[in-house]
Amino acid sequence: MKYAIWFCAIFSFATNASELVYTPVNPSFGGNPQNGVNLLNSAQAQNKFKGEQSTTQQTPLQQFNENLQRSILSRMASTISGGVVDRSGNLIPGTIETTDFVINISNVGGGVMQVVTTDKSTGQSTTFQVGSQTVSY
Repeated sequence: MKYAIWFCAIFSFATNASELVYTPVNPSFGGNPQNGVNLLNSAQAQNKFKGEQSTTQQTPLQQFNENLQRSILSRMASTISGGVVDRSGNLIPGTIETTDFVINISNVGGGVMQVVTTDKSTGQSTTFQVGSQTVSY
């Protein structure tokens, strides 16, 4: 028993403890900025999600037609005057030619305007229809 007390007395002075200190790893939460690349690489290696990859690419004609459609709808909404839209926001029937495309705007009745865009080099064409309404303030 004597030895046990003597043993505890000697080794109790030799032991000491300190507080537990948390150091974050992620640089977004105060960690070392040099850990960022390593964490990003680990996350990308674990990511099993693969985004949809478009198998069909748009032709220049389709891209042009979509841009034209957005432009016409934008002009109608904001009633901006221009070559294909009158002052009240309605499409003006007629034909417009550029170096690569022919754009034919026609009235199909019932307040509906049809826009046909034809590629001069290939002869391909696309069509969309827009309801024609007068915007008044």
